[in-house]
Amino acid sequence: MFWISIVSFVLFTGLVALGTYLICRKRENSSQDGFFLAGRSLTFPVIAGSLLLTNLSTEQMVGLNGSAFKEGMAVMAWEVVAVVALVLMALWFLPKFLKGGITTVPEFLRRRFDEVTASICNGVFLLSYAVILLPIILYTGARGMIDILDLGQLIGVQNEVTQLYIIVVAVALIGAAYALFGGLNSCAVSDTLNGIGLFIGGFLISYYAFSALGDGEFAKGVQTFFAEGGDRLNSIGANDSEAPFFGLFTGILLIHTFYWCTNQQIIQRTLGAKSLAEGQKGVLLTGAFKLLGPIYLVIPGIIAAMLFMKGSLNIPLNSAGVAVSDKAYGALVNMVLPAPLKGFFAAVLLGAILSSYNSVLNSTCTLFSLDIYKRWINKTADDRRVVKMGQLFGFIATIASIIIAPMLMNAGSIFGYLQSMNGLTFIPLLAVVVAAMTTSYVPARAANTVLIGGITLNALGYFVKPFSTWANAIGQFHFVAIVFAIMLLAMLVWGKIAPRETPYEEVDAKVIDMTPWKHAKAAAVILLVIIGLIYAAFADFGVFKKGKAAYPAREVKTTQTAK
Repeated sequence: MFWISIVSFVLFTGLVALGTYLICRKRENSSQDGFFLAGRSLTFPVIAGSLLLTNLSTEQMVGLNGSAFKEGMAVMAWEVVAVVALVLMALWFLPKFLKGGITTVPEFLRRRFDEVTASICNGVFLLSYAVILLPIILYTGARGMIDILDLGQLIGVQNEVTQLYIIVVAVALIGAAYALFGGLNSCAVSDTLNGIGLFIGGFLISYYAFSALGDGEFAKGVQTFFAEGGDRLNSIGANDSEAPFFGLFTGILLIHTFYWCTNQQIIQRTLGAKSLAEGQKGVLLTGAFKLLGPIYLVIPGIIAAMLFMKGSLNIPLNSAGVAVSDKAYGALVNMVLPAPLKGFFAAVLLGAILSSYNSVLNSTCTLFSLDIYKRWINKTADDRRVVKMGQLFGFIATIASIIIAPMLMNAGSIFGYLQSMNGLTFIPLLAVVVAAMTTSYVPARAANTVLIGGITLNALGYFVKPFSTWANAIGQFHFVAIVFAIMLLAMLVWGKIAPRETPYEEVDAKVIDMTPWKHAKAAAVILLVIIGLIYAAFADFGVFKKGKAAYPAREVKTTQTAK
């Protein structure tokens, strides 16, 4: 069984690498557009596959299922509501980005406002990607693989610290090879191939989990799931939930909109589209796939809670005798997955980590090369020099992430702090981008002042009393929405009182065919209707009266570990 796992791991990982090489070997990567935007040649299946895999990681598979273990179906908001943002991207953001022929978000803000706006945006992205996000992807990915799979047996090393270092170095070097030598082309293609494996692996876990719930019978497990799921199947989150229902219309929607519509690591795939129609089809296809996300990112966590309560699943407990939710998915996988498939699933997890890593690294290279090196260091550099400097910076970022990632083992509070710091800047950036797209008279001074002010307001709401007390009282999601509204309103008022001298007009760069997909609006409506039907099918608004009692898995206590 051990050798079958090894062979399946090597076989799938090797097939992805070989397939990526064969598809990308003749594509041009020496030019600026070729390396950073895949020559603006990406078609909709590759865009969708790359978007999906860039978004998914081991942290999400473990974390979201862990949240579902505690909270139930309500946390599907982190998958399903993303579709609303993807519709906005396809119909509104993407046409504006592609019309200008831009490569990065800072480039767009430079054209619309000025160099200061672009520099602030670029600094935020580079800091969060190179210093924070890359190490976090490596650490959480390695930690997730160790918790989910018996890596000691799989790789022949029992010490967990050694396992962590091995995985961190392996993922960083393999991911760097894709990102630095193949550019966006190889990242997008490998993401698509890994995406196929992820769907197969994710749905396999759900299948075996249902079978375990049904004592070996899948159909019986599905029936038991709906018959005994109770309040865990409620799609409506209470006010103290991780995904409160009313937060769907404020902070949660804004966070999704930033992530899917203005986050460089995500939208770079769409900026490489062959045409507007291909980009729209790719984005909307991603939305369709996201609607399937709860099947493998939420339902397994709910099943884990049900199996744990039956005494069938062994999950570690904390000092208070409460099941550790983030261990639920790993315990479930170890319980239900047949040994011959463990190597394949390890390869799937590795692919998910690689996808997130190489995507962020490619975007880091892009931001440095085009918005720092080309703008400030060597304005006359040709395309080959720009690409080479991006590769060099990417190599430095890779080494730095390898060094930083293991340090997170003993830095839990710092890790959480860094994540909070990331959240401070995203909503203000979104507000500035929205203002840039919706107005012609808002001046650069307004955008720069409000951008700094918005980051400051968010910082007060996170860390400084009494502001943080007030923010917590109304809810963090509502607080960031209020900050967003204040920023947007301030820029609109500024644009009325002291407008720029001449209205801004976006010039059509004519780099691709801008004919929209004729079925884009119809597809968007269908996706939005499906969201409404999903929520309606599982909705129970009585949760606002029941409170925490509606979440029986939140504090699953037992006097002994489940058998």
